[in-house]
Amino acid sequence: MNTIRRVLVAVKDPQARSIPALAKAAQLARGLDARLELFHAMTWPIYAASDPDFEAIKVREIDRARARLDRLSVRVGGRGRRRLQVSVAAAWDSPAYEAIIRRATAIGAGLIIADQHAGPHFPLPLRFSDWELLRHSPIPVLLVKRKGSYRRPTVLAAVDPTHAMDKPARLDTAILDIGAAVTQALGGRLHTVHSYDALSDATPLAKPLDPEAAAALHRKHAAAANGRYERLLDRYEIPVSRRHLLNIPPADAIQNVAARIHGDIVILGAISRTGWARLLIGDTAETVLDPLSCDLLVVKPPNFRPTVPKSLTGARFRSALAFTP
Repeated sequence: MNTIRRVLVAVKDPQARSIPALAKAAQLARGLDARLELFHAMTWPIYAASDPDFEAIKVREIDRARARLDRLSVRVGGRGRRRLQVSVAAAWDSPAYEAIIRRATAIGAGLIIADQHAGPHFPLPLRFSDWELLRHSPIPVLLVKRKGSYRRPTVLAAVDPTHAMDKPARLDTAILDIGAAVTQALGGRLHTVHSYDALSDATPLAKPLDPEAAAALHRKHAAAANGRYERLLDRYEIPVSRRHLLNIPPADAIQNVAARIHGDIVILGAISRTGWARLLIGDTAETVLDPLSCDLLVVKPPNFRPTVPKSLTGARFRSALAFTP
């Protein structure tokens, strides 16, 4: 079973009026009995002509960021028996997704939570940063897309026991384990979905089949898919009514079931490929990341090797140039 003892919240703007990830992170941390850390990465450059004392600038800005995070920590920490253990950290480090992964790795976080940059009002580099965080993080990432708190949420875990697209077999277990942990922590309901393609499993035929034979072959492949699916779920107490098996493309299956059950969190497995981030199931996340209105939890296989350097990049320095018309 997945164990999460530390949760890192990536706070993009400590002065923002609304930070949806905070409330949900506090809920999860309480339910998981985990420690919470609020982290802010400062990525803007220091202009060399603005102040001769660069180190003083860094110290001053980091102290300011920590003070703002401290105020947020008081808000989410609560009081009494339900009080959370909340720490704060800030670093001058870039790019932002690397800074987040470095900090999460350093503290042994089992989960990263961040608000998603979405919609045309966000600059493309910020939206691309979300993709890079999903692509490079060896730690599960929960992208928060909805405001408010979880109320007995419906969680949908997308699995693929056929291991298509070179997906490691252990990734399904990782998806289901974290799905069970999150669902239990939030007092929710866990559903699973698997999409199979009967045609891809079919043996090439010497001659066309008549309708009756074709229907029989389809039933055979459906039964085989159901058998694989049931064997995968043997360890998990998921009622049959919450197990969804569909013979449609994976992206359509996920969106269809998520809409039908009013999903609050969808869990996807991911592997990193060259070029643009390719997320499972198949190349599905490029299709479902934006259309799905619910929160997304993206999980990597246990043997995933991170490529983010361990050392901080530090502040970027630029020369301030004067231009005359």
